[in-house]
Amino acid sequence: MAWKDAWSYASRWIGKDQIENKAEHQNSDGRREDANLPLKARVGSVVVLQKTPMIRAQAQGSLLEMPSDDETIIVAISRIRTNLDGKLYRYYLQRGDQDHAEKYIQVYVDANDQIQELAYYSRLCRLIPETQEDQQIFSGEAGYGLGDLTYTMWRWQLEEMGWDEESLQATFLDQDHILFQRDTGDPHAEFVAPYRGTETRIDSADGASGLQQQVIFMPYSRALSQEQDQHRELMMISTEIVESENGDRSQRGIYVDFMIGIPIETERLVVQ
Repeated sequence: MAWKDAWSYASRWIGKDQIENKAEHQNSDGRREDANLPLKARVGSVVVLQKTPMIRAQAQGSLLEMPSDDETIIVAISRIRTNLDGKLYRYYLQRGDQDHAEKYIQVYVDANDQIQELAYYSRLCRLIPETQEDQQIFSGEAGYGLGDLTYTMWRWQLEEMGWDEESLQATFLDQDHILFQRDTGDPHAEFVAPYRGTETRIDSADGASGLQQQVIFMPYSRALSQEQDQHRELMMISTEIVESENGDRSQRGIYVDFMIGIPIETERLVVQ
């Protein structure tokens, strides 16, 4: 499967699961495995996220999906261990179970635990790399694909996902594609090897349930407008190789997630 044809396997998600009650995330003996995290976040914390930047981004054609009114509780927390100098965390408002799409707040802190990057992401689509060639393309092992300087998203790809004409017009205007630029590495290099790491996610305060997976990812972005204070839309393409779920190593799989995000300012986010 060619890099540009990957979306033939993509499908749009439907529905939402029910948010768990905040009290359910507290262990019976009070012991927690989610302490001392940035923003003092914990599984079960309530998130207040100002939506004005998201509404503005959508008005400018962003592919972002805002959190719904009932997606205000952190239902899982993960740390991604990579060769980055700092620490990378994800606070999930939606885990992405079954037919539901992930939504999370990503936090990157430096070696001094100071927040350097903060962004909200929602999943645009998920595809399955079914052949060895596909997997090599989406792992960067082919020397192209994930890690290329640009990624082009075509109008017909979103049409096949069921997007209506109004949404397509808002995103593409009179163009047949939009272009994302790689956000890291040598800006003149045609290919840069993607990041690799291990994501460990806990779905309960005591860490009794959760997921572990290998992740191979690359960040991209594009300008949403030509204004001087232009806002940027982020796209994280991430190949995820599930190694275990709730301690069960028979629960394995591989898929590629296309996550759409926007940077958020710390003062626009409250975690209680």
